[in-house]
Amino acid sequence: MTAAQSATEDPHLLVVDDDERLRGLLTRYLTSNGYRVTAAADAADARSLMKSLAFDLLVLDVMMPGESGFDLTKSVRQSSKVPILILTARGEAEDRIEGLELGADDYLAKPFEPRELVLRVSALLRRAAPPAHAAHAEVRMGDAVYDPERGQLRRKGKPVHLTSSEASLLKLFAANAGRSFSRGDLCTRLGVALERSIDVQVTRLRRKIEEDPKLPLYLQTVRGVGYVLVPDSVS
Repeated sequence: MTAAQSATEDPHLLVVDDDERLRGLLTRYLTSNGYRVTAAADAADARSLMKSLAFDLLVLDVMMPGESGFDLTKSVRQSSKVPILILTARGEAEDRIEGLELGADDYLAKPFEPRELVLRVSALLRRAAPPAHAAHAEVRMGDAVYDPERGQLRRKGKPVHLTSSEASLLKLFAANAGRSFSRGDLCTRLGVALERSIDVQVTRLRRKIEEDPKLPLYLQTVRGVGYVLVPDSVS
C-alpha cells in the first residue's frame, strides 16, 4: 500500500533534480504543504530509492546528466502507473508533447510559481486516488440525476438521451466526483485521439446537465488542469 492509499500517512513524493539548490527548495516547499518528500540528484539515485520505497508521485527534472527525465519516465512507465510530473526549462510544444507521449501525466515549465506546483501535484494525486464513491451511486446535479448503474440521465424526472461518447464521459466523471482530469488523461481513458473532442463532449453534457451551460455549476473547468464534476450529492 502506498502512502496515498493510507488515511494515516501523507503522500510520499520523490523529487529528482540535479540542481542542489532547486532540489532543496522543492523539498522544503512541498514538505511545508503537507507532503513527505524524498530527493534524488539523478536518475540512478532515483532508481535505487524506488527499489526500497513506494512513492505516490514523481517530480522529475528533464535536463539531468546521464539519464534524462524523459528516459526515466519511459523506463518507470513500463512497470508502474505512479503519477509523473515533469519539470522542464524547455517550453517548446515538441518537448511537452514528448514528455506526455512517454507517459508523464503533467508538465510544468521553469520558472514556475511554487503554488502552481503544489496545485498540480494535488490534482495528480486526486486523479490517482481510488474512487471515493460506489460505482452504482446516483449523482445529483440540481434538476439532473445520473444513475451510473443504468447509464441513465434524468432531468426533472424525464430521461435525457446521451450519445455513447457522452455516456462514457459522464460515467467516468460520476465515478470520480470531485477529482480533476486533464484533457490528455480523459483522451487516454476514453480512447479519444483529439483533446478538442473532449471539449466538445463537455459542452454537450453541460447543455444536458446545467441550468446555464455558459455558467456551469457542476461540470466545471479547472484552469490549467482540465475538468471536474462537482455534484450536489452522491448517494
